[in-house]
Amino acid sequence: MVKSKVLNESAYISELAIHGMQEKKGNDLVRLDLRGVNSSVADYFVICHADSATQVKAIANSVEDEIYKAMQAEPWRKEGLEHGEWILLDYVDVVIHIFRTDKREFYGVEDLWGDAEIKSYKSA
Repeated sequence: MVKSKVLNESAYISELAIHGMQEKKGNDLVRLDLRGVNSSVADYFVICHADSATQVKAIANSVEDEIYKAMQAEPWRKEGLEHGEWILLDYVDVVIHIFRTDKREFYGVEDLWGDAEIKSYKSA
């Protein structure tokens, strides 16, 4: 389980999401800090990718499990579970994007939020 020194709930949720991604070997994990960006839709975006739809779904399940175990919180919205190309888990202040590799490259979400502070994480 992730131990957090951060008191901010959205930062803690983002850390839990990263841990869930690491557990299932998500690739190129990044957290975009959108708190300083005008008109941002959330505090954080957490993003990773995987090479297959099966792994994308496994990562999404792992992220949901980690957050639920620690906070008993369910996503407000979930999108993309049926195809596993781009799964979005919306926890209101934290939005988690799990892409299949080619879809991440195509949509370039990180590029859309160029003003955000970006922190990269290692895969487990």
